[in-house]
Amino acid sequence: MNGVISKIREIKDASAVDLTEDILSGQQPVVFRGLVSHWPFVQAGQKSDADAQAYLRSRYNQAPVVVCHGGPEANGRPFYNDDLSGLNFESRQASLDFFLDKIQEHSADETPPLLYIASTTIDDCLPGFNDENTLPLAGKQPLASIWIGNKSTVAAHYDLADNIACVTIGRREFTLFPPEQLENLYVGPIDLTPAGQPVSLVDFDAPDHEKHPKFRHALEAAQTATLEPGDAIFIPSMWWHHVKALNLFNVLVNYWWRQSPAFMGPPVNALNLAILSVRDLPPAQREIWRGLFNHYVFENTEEKVAHIPVERRGILGPVTEMMARRLRAYLLNRLNR
Repeated sequence: MNGVISKIREIKDASAVDLTEDILSGQQPVVFRGLVSHWPFVQAGQKSDADAQAYLRSRYNQAPVVVCHGGPEANGRPFYNDDLSGLNFESRQASLDFFLDKIQEHSADETPPLLYIASTTIDDCLPGFNDENTLPLAGKQPLASIWIGNKSTVAAHYDLADNIACVTIGRREFTLFPPEQLENLYVGPIDLTPAGQPVSLVDFDAPDHEKHPKFRHALEAAQTATLEPGDAIFIPSMWWHHVKALNLFNVLVNYWWRQSPAFMGPPVNALNLAILSVRDLPPAQREIWRGLFNHYVFENTEEKVAHIPVERRGILGPVTEMMARRLRAYLLNRLNR
């Protein structure tokens, strides 16, 4: 990448007491140096990759995992094919033991195939791992996931959930962008993606500034950090993050949680419905709907509904779990007509 990129704020010699609510509910990334360096799994990896793999094998329950496999021409980058009509890798179920054997088999290759296990719920395949390698997150109910692979580059993308990513084996380079850089990142399709979220089409290793001229502006807002085994990073909700795994064998453990109740559903559903129903309206009508969205959603206040008795506000009042169920049933009924 070209340009001057600022460093992400760091807390050195971090411990669980540094995971304050101000940080974990904030909108700025933070690196925690050494936060999980005491984990038994991290310490196994400090001995050797073989020790780390043996640790995983000894706790594996033989449940199948989803393996992403691409040829050497993928250059470790799970991405699109040349014309964006499909992806440059295949996903298939396999055993973790088989996957680790393949990692070892190609460890000496100058250009190995892409071998990648993305976001897999730890308790589903490695029972006991979370008990031995714990990260206390008071008041949160995080989903703990594991990512395993050889050298790889994950294109810049966002996640709805807040995220603490713990680098356990290998080194990783993180490049983050605030949410408002969307327009400058040249994001690809949202209905065909490498891993569920839309990604930047810019090749960060060789950016084409003629094809993607506004990417220079994104770089002005970028923040970066290289994490060692035992380090962790807090990535706020909706921040774009580009991640490079730099070693022949890499493992990351991350924790996701939402600051809103799960019954609210993912906001991307509303985006998809707005594309279906609002985006292609005549401009004058679209502006009217912009006003409605602002009134009822983005600028919603008590004052806007004060004239309606509280018991008659319906969905204009706070969304409860029961209200969410009723609204979801209503929407499904309308969509299926």
